[in-house]
Amino acid sequence: MSKVESLQIRPYARLLTMLGEQLIKNERIALIELIKNSYDADAKWVKVSFVDFGEGYKILPESKIIIEDSGHGMQAKVIKNHWLNPATPEKKIRKKKKATTQSGRVIQGEKGIGRFSVLKLGNKISVVSRAEGKKPEHVLHYDFTAYDNEFLTENGESKELFLEDLTVDYFKRIPAQDIVEKSTMLGVNKISREPHGTRIEISALKGSWSEKKVRDVYHDISQLESIFVESIHKESKKKASDFGVYIYRDDEIQNFQGDYLEKLRNLLENNSVIKIEEGVFDSKKGFFSFIMNGESCSLLLDDPNVKGLKVFRDRFGVGASVLAERNVECGSFRFGFYVFDFDSKAPAKFLLDREDKKIIKGHRIYLYRDGVRVYPYGEPEDDWLRIDAYRGTVSAGHFLSNDQVVGYVNITQEGNPRLKDKTNREGLIEEGDATEDFVALLQTLLAYVRQKPYARYRRDLIEKNVQDLLRAEQVTEELGKLQEAIKGNKKAEEIFAKAKKYYNTEKRYLTQRAETTEELAGVGLSVETASHDIMGIMGKVLANLDGIIHDLLASGAIDEDEMLKELQTIRGGMGFIEAQLKDIQLLFKSSKQRRKSIRIKSIVDKVERIYRRLLKKERIELHVNTVGSPLVAKTTDAVLLQLLLNLFDNATYWLMQVKREVRQIEIVLDGNNGQMIFSDNGPGIDKDDEAYIFDPFYSGKGEEGRGLGLYIARQLLERNDYSIQLASVKSEKIQPGANFVVSFISEE
Repeated sequence: MSKVESLQIRPYARLLTMLGEQLIKNERIALIELIKNSYDADAKWVKVSFVDFGEGYKILPESKIIIEDSGHGMQAKVIKNHWLNPATPEKKIRKKKKATTQSGRVIQGEKGIGRFSVLKLGNKISVVSRAEGKKPEHVLHYDFTAYDNEFLTENGESKELFLEDLTVDYFKRIPAQDIVEKSTMLGVNKISREPHGTRIEISALKGSWSEKKVRDVYHDISQLESIFVESIHKESKKKASDFGVYIYRDDEIQNFQGDYLEKLRNLLENNSVIKIEEGVFDSKKGFFSFIMNGESCSLLLDDPNVKGLKVFRDRFGVGASVLAERNVECGSFRFGFYVFDFDSKAPAKFLLDREDKKIIKGHRIYLYRDGVRVYPYGEPEDDWLRIDAYRGTVSAGHFLSNDQVVGYVNITQEGNPRLKDKTNREGLIEEGDATEDFVALLQTLLAYVRQKPYARYRRDLIEKNVQDLLRAEQVTEELGKLQEAIKGNKKAEEIFAKAKKYYNTEKRYLTQRAETTEELAGVGLSVETASHDIMGIMGKVLANLDGIIHDLLASGAIDEDEMLKELQTIRGGMGFIEAQLKDIQLLFKSSKQRRKSIRIKSIVDKVERIYRRLLKKERIELHVNTVGSPLVAKTTDAVLLQLLLNLFDNATYWLMQVKREVRQIEIVLDGNNGQMIFSDNGPGIDKDDEAYIFDPFYSGKGEEGRGLGLYIARQLLERNDYSIQLASVKSEKIQPGANFVVSFISEE
């Protein structure tokens, strides 16, 4: 064996390109990284100047960008040991001792590479820094104009360049005019420039600039701290920061923003349909608390309305089974959301014009760490909560669109240590379960808002108006007024009579079509509900058949006893499928069936057979009690099957969302009073939902529900002069959950 050598790791100079040119996404992020350094240095202000640019911000040979601040400044030790060395742990070590600066700001940086974003902007850099209470200015000069952007050539010739081959000029000097006590203008404010801070001048500029890019930088910088600053600081009981950022072109302040933020805040306060403010998620107790439209609300992760949401189940399992084994890993956080209605027919209070919509669509849900923005979350093109992805793959109607919600989520370094920024400043690292838990919790809350309070708002706005119009028969009333008004005008009366005849004919036709469509939709929903077990057994039968075919094709003797067992298993499965299909077949005969007297108990037994496997699997007890004479209804099998399939489906769904020692469905068939009470000991129906559960397309099941089952069941019953409603008197509430009363006494 040869002699063991100790080899030194020597990074190539092109590492700087990766830390600056390639790692930082764009010029906007590069500037923000440098401004964050000023923030960490307790600067009260930062001035960014675009100097000697041509028309339209065209880069000229003499163009330069200057970033100047009033921070603590740097001493020689910091410059030599930390500023020049990539991945310096200086801030990380400092944060472990104390996470805040002298003025109480939470330190933002820790990776030790943010300063290399200067290389994204230009090849010549001059850094002048003066520490607080110190006389000398420390000066650094970078000049990388001799190298190509990848540090593979020097003066046009190929050369193997290592990081150690690059040199930077450093010297100290007596303060001249850069960082000295003097008067200076920041916007309209004349201030006294204190004799400490840092000034970075970048020339030999890269890339390209335009007024739009500078405007975007302005907007980005204005959003570096929360645009919801009052809300965040009100919640955290801290005062708003005195950190200001100013952009200049030569000596002229660039006020791109104008009253833009003021307009946004007015829209948030006055035009949002739903305002969720002072929101807190408590990771230890597992619940959200917030103020919604002025009322205090809380939402437990154990709430069936939460556990029933697909986005929640996808992450935390059916019935929150994952959370039974571990807690959420992201930690607690604060939030606030403002939901808008972009509909042109929105109520006047919430109506938005084109300019309003443009302002709102320029914002999304922002993420802030200790009040400072985490990029790129909040950008219009960024879908960090994957809302648009869900709308495209699950159902658009079950999620608020990305552009109709503006809001913030505020995390902290202390409270959310596992939510870490990516090195390239493009969001959060997916480490362990923390980030995915965090995103899933926010998705869950937003899905709940869409499917509960926002859905109720839309129902009240649209459906109630339509239903009120139909109930009042306003069209008929107006026709009557018109008929009275034209009395005596024979020609008008003839035209009116003909029009009324056509109207009544069309009305009957459309009513018939609507009823037929509802019946077909009900059949479809019922078949879907009843077919779960059939598909499960069918899959097992096919698997057994595939196994037999495989064995028959393989060489070797066939064991007849084993073959017989397999065939008997298949026969049993097919027998089950046949029995289930016979019961379901009754659904398809509603148009041919005549009404007849049917004992409700016989249909209950059929539906019980369909659900028997699920009831056994989920340990749900079924109790059917008969009172008095047999309960009989004059209708069709199809109507009763659809009714009971829907009631069973709802009851089993909600019972599966709750933890109960005993899960029960109880049915009382009261022949004396001509009614059936269908009840369970699940979570029950929220008071806020009671007025809507029989409305079309309103569902409490989240993405799983279509909101048609109870609506169609009621329609079918009413066509038979029967009714269904929620139990309203104590004697009808036989279980603590949902209690439905179906009356089989003709309403006539």
